[in-house]
Amino acid sequence: MTHRIPPRSAGAETNPPGAETNPPGAASPTMLQQMGGIGGLVSSTVPVVVFVPVNSYVGLTAAIWSAVGVAVLVAVWRLVRREPLQPAVSGLLGVGVATFIAYRTGSAKGYFLFGIWASLVYAAVFTVSVAARWPLVGLIWHGINGDGQSWRADPALRHAYDIATLTWIGVFAARFAVQKWLYDGDSATLLGVARIAMGYPLTAVAILVTVWAVRRATRGPITTSAAAGP
Repeated sequence: MTHRIPPRSAGAETNPPGAETNPPGAASPTMLQQMGGIGGLVSSTVPVVVFVPVNSYVGLTAAIWSAVGVAVLVAVWRLVRREPLQPAVSGLLGVGVATFIAYRTGSAKGYFLFGIWASLVYAAVFTVSVAARWPLVGLIWHGINGDGQSWRADPALRHAYDIATLTWIGVFAARFAVQKWLYDGDSATLLGVARIAMGYPLTAVAILVTVWAVRRATRGPITTSAAAGP
């Protein structure tokens, strides 16, 4: 049996991942704010920017302590400014894991090893979610907003989340392929460049595709089948 779902009202429209629900008249967050703001950018890039040249000119031990020191300073800076600490804490934990691996392997390229394999794991998990018809971008967004998973009964919206999730798979797969190739080539400097170049820029592209796909799917009436369960 087929029925039509009436057009969503402006207040009930599903917001895509990377966007936030704002009160009427409130300014929409910018792309930079959606990715953690200046603090998130600093906490994720500065330790790498410091680690690579210090390792080249001074050595691995100095590079490890420099990266950790910068991550701590960023966290303190955010604390003093009374800004959200989550990006800095996440960055500090990431730097801690990366520097520990570099220390244990005795190689600067070990600093990037965790991120390389994490990208492969993310790509695999996102791929499984699409194959299972539970695209992870949709699950994450609606889980965060606490509005249930009824969106899965909407074919157009589910297809949009498939597109968004596939985009993220491409981002994670590209990061793994390029950085694993550089890792095997023993190029810590190029690994640092790749980590930065394939970080926020690719994330911004994925967010833009996500917003475009979901907004396109939520325009106008949507026809769905009551017999087609989740």
